[in-house]
Amino acid sequence: MIYYGPNDMAESWRTVRKNTIQVAEDIPEEKYSFRAAPDTMSVGEILAHLAATPHWANQCHFVDQKVAVTMDDFGRWMGEVGQNSKSLTSKAAIVAALKADGDAFAAGLESMTDAKLGEKVTLPNGEKTRFEMLLGVKEHEMHHRAQLFLVERMLGIVPHLTRARQAAMAARNQ
Repeated sequence: MIYYGPNDMAESWRTVRKNTIQVAEDIPEEKYSFRAAPDTMSVGEILAHLAATPHWANQCHFVDQKVAVTMDDFGRWMGEVGQNSKSLTSKAAIVAALKADGDAFAAGLESMTDAKLGEKVTLPNGEKTRFEMLLGVKEHEMHHRAQLFLVERMLGIVPHLTRARQAAMAARNQ
């Protein structure tokens, strides 16, 4: 029995994506070229990567409903992700893609059943449940968003979740 079902996954994904969109909106477009260190993705590249990344999971789980994934499948999907990511060159395009692709991924999650989430998918290096693979998309986004929170600090921006916590604490102390 799965206690964290498709609707829970979709709602959790929406929360994660909403927070990513807020970061994208909080960082001025002129800072989208900022890199925390040489040989790292810029702010804009990270955000475009996040906007494009759910494509592979959409294709695998919602469109093709694969039960076995090959390296060719993954290579094709990652190539499409890379092309889509590179096409997002402005803040407006990135924010629009984060919104649209995030909504589409949430809808895909909601379309799953508990039984479908529990299905095993054979991968080149073993197997995982659809649940684990789909949860990985959210974990990936949270990983990069943590990087963006640090970048915001480097740019002199207090991350929105910190601002909200500080406001709540200040209200309680009054």
